[in-house]
Amino acid sequence: MIFGRRALPALVLAIAMSAPAVAQDARTVPQSHTEMQLSFAPLVKQTANAVVNVYAERVVERRSVDPFFEEFFGQRMPNRTEKQSSLGSGVIVRRDGIVVTNNHVIEGADDIKVALADGREYPCKIVLKDDRLDLAVLKIEADGPFDIIPIGDSDAVEVGDLVLAMGNPFGVGQTVTSGIVSALARNQISNGDFGFFIQTDAAINPGNSGGGLINMKGELIGINTAIFSRGGGSNGVGFAIPANLVKVFVASAEGGGGSFVRPFVGATFEPVTSDVAEALGLDRARGALVTAVQSDGPAANAGMKPGQVVTAVNGISVEHPDALGYRLTTVGIGHEARVTVTEHGETHDITLKLEQAPETAPRDERLIEGRNPFAGAVVANLSPRLADELRIPTSLKGVVVTEVNRGSPAARIGLEPKDIVRSVNGTPIDNSKTLQGVVAEDASFWRVEIERDGQLIRQFFR
Repeated sequence: MIFGRRALPALVLAIAMSAPAVAQDARTVPQSHTEMQLSFAPLVKQTANAVVNVYAERVVERRSVDPFFEEFFGQRMPNRTEKQSSLGSGVIVRRDGIVVTNNHVIEGADDIKVALADGREYPCKIVLKDDRLDLAVLKIEADGPFDIIPIGDSDAVEVGDLVLAMGNPFGVGQTVTSGIVSALARNQISNGDFGFFIQTDAAINPGNSGGGLINMKGELIGINTAIFSRGGGSNGVGFAIPANLVKVFVASAEGGGGSFVRPFVGATFEPVTSDVAEALGLDRARGALVTAVQSDGPAANAGMKPGQVVTAVNGISVEHPDALGYRLTTVGIGHEARVTVTEHGETHDITLKLEQAPETAPRDERLIEGRNPFAGAVVANLSPRLADELRIPTSLKGVVVTEVNRGSPAARIGLEPKDIVRSVNGTPIDNSKTLQGVVAEDASFWRVEIERDGQLIRQFFR
């Protein structure tokens, strides 16, 4: 029992003791003036030292003078370098100094430090980062043990739950704000392909990114990531990455993987609109509509078919395709998921084995050189794994551009990464070796077909 200022979690305990007929985990609103005086202070003291400030510095080059000035005087002046700093927050989740933050906080950084609430500062190294999930794991380069915030179960979170948001907004120092969980499973929030956020009205501002969303047990239920704002400040609409995804990401980092790998399903999905729901005889528009299934993939082997609607994973409802991706990711590669599908008004379960995307064709990356439009481009053979890394449909095949050197002939003609080379001078391009052989002919005229974002582009060059 805590004496002096009373802790908010004691509210549930007091109600449970005074009313045995009510379940111990029942949630209630304050019933008296005394209960209104309850404080978050003990919870803040319990967690404050595990929320850190993250300082990231990167060195950038700046042109010393205007290029026209250089051309006029016929002398190129050396570029100057300068340091740019960014500020964010992070949460220590392991006693040996494992810190979780957002990828955008440390992106491109050459030097990273964390500062604890008690003033101590330590250098850090990046263990794992992923721009698609906007998560990063850092390791404090010092001996522990450090205070931590245990990672909770974000699936147990309900709309209306009380939460605290902790971080370092605007660089003013550690700040705590309170609010409730406003919504769950929000998608279409960020520019990445992750779409499953906890929404909260606890104030989140610039600098809070990477900080913790804490429940009343002192557990981490989310990493604060984004806000909806027109002026840059908090409007009471903030978003956090759920803790269950953070848990899988941290486990991947501790496992020593160089990148975070998500399960390969071998199928494509679309949202269920009201028109689709009516046509399929569904009572409401929810779930993920199966639009295509790749042969010999996990989905095909499980019996998944186009036209089916996925409505749940392991008994947890799926509202949209982004939610499906989240659920399968948190189950993890090497495990099985019980997927509930609806077809012709009937519902049944299938068992989906979660695997890593296969590299069905060797990448065989090649830098194209010589006198041809592709000179300066790096190309590779497409496979589901490479397609997943490039964020293009895993069903695509052929030869893809992975990199274009600046100032090269390939860059001058407008070639871009993710472009798929379909043919050159009438010759179909099925692998990178074929492309290299065709462009080595040193033709005087080039007819090129490129697929970009599903559109076929034909170009002619001399």
